[in-house]
Amino acid sequence: MKILFRLLAGLVLVLLLAIGGFIAWSWAPDLPVEELKARWGQPPSQFVEVEGLQVHLRDEGPRNDPLPIVLVHGTSASLYTWDGWAAELRKERRVIRFDLPGFGLTGPNAANDYSIAVYVRFVAALMDRLGVQRFAIGGNSLGGEVAWAVAHAHPQRVSKLILVDAAGYRIESISVPLAFRIAGTPALQPLMRQLLPPGMVEKSVRSVYGDPARVTPELVAHYTDMARREGNRAALRQRLIQRNTGREADIKDLKLPTLILWGGQDRLIPPDYGRRFAQDIAGSKLVMFDALGHVPQEEDPAATLVPVRAFLQ
Repeated sequence: MKILFRLLAGLVLVLLLAIGGFIAWSWAPDLPVEELKARWGQPPSQFVEVEGLQVHLRDEGPRNDPLPIVLVHGTSASLYTWDGWAAELRKERRVIRFDLPGFGLTGPNAANDYSIAVYVRFVAALMDRLGVQRFAIGGNSLGGEVAWAVAHAHPQRVSKLILVDAAGYRIESISVPLAFRIAGTPALQPLMRQLLPPGMVEKSVRSVYGDPARVTPELVAHYTDMARREGNRAALRQRLIQRNTGREADIKDLKLPTLILWGGQDRLIPPDYGRRFAQDIAGSKLVMFDALGHVPQEEDPAATLVPVRAFLQ
């Protein structure tokens, strides 16, 4: 009996040491937004108040552009996902991009509500704040769903629509990033409020690229910092609860020029969904990039921008 007790005590000790080691290895508490602003929010970034939030945005290019281009990022991303497009488009066009509530430097909203209806209202309020009445809008993933929902809700304000591996249908993914799987597991949520295992962000980012070799250390550092912005991990959990709200019937109601871009290697929202958008939106055009993944505008901005330029002209 004593031997059995000692064995059990030893096993418990080993388990506690393993848990303690894991916590020490993964310890990554939230970072204050002011610290992250100093690193990622320098000019041309600016912060404007909208619906009680200090919204991180970049508004670049000629102010006399009669039809600004609004770009909306996806889940756990930020306005930086559009860097490649913005660098070229702002030479001739006004380009507006921002961090959605719950993500990036903007961070969580007071209501803890990240439904599409809230995002649609937010985008309209931001455009009002900037004095922009009519615009073209594009979005990737969640941002694509926000973009087409804005176009549906405000057809008089949206002239053209660009969908990049957009959400909107009930999805059957081939592969879901590790960070999303953990955030969506209730039993792990209390543990992950202060933990971020090394390598998890990199693995998640690499999983949404067609060519993981394109993922740089700087890119991983940015995604890691945005995940650790105070409140963002809790907001991500809430956003994952609120997805797939049954708005897909609205897609067939869209009546505006629409360009659909899709990565042929997208395993989160596979290419069949791009074809479905093209079928459901009358007159739309689908361009497939066979070698790219879920964020083609970030993975290869030069190639993906070619059809965008033609479409906007």
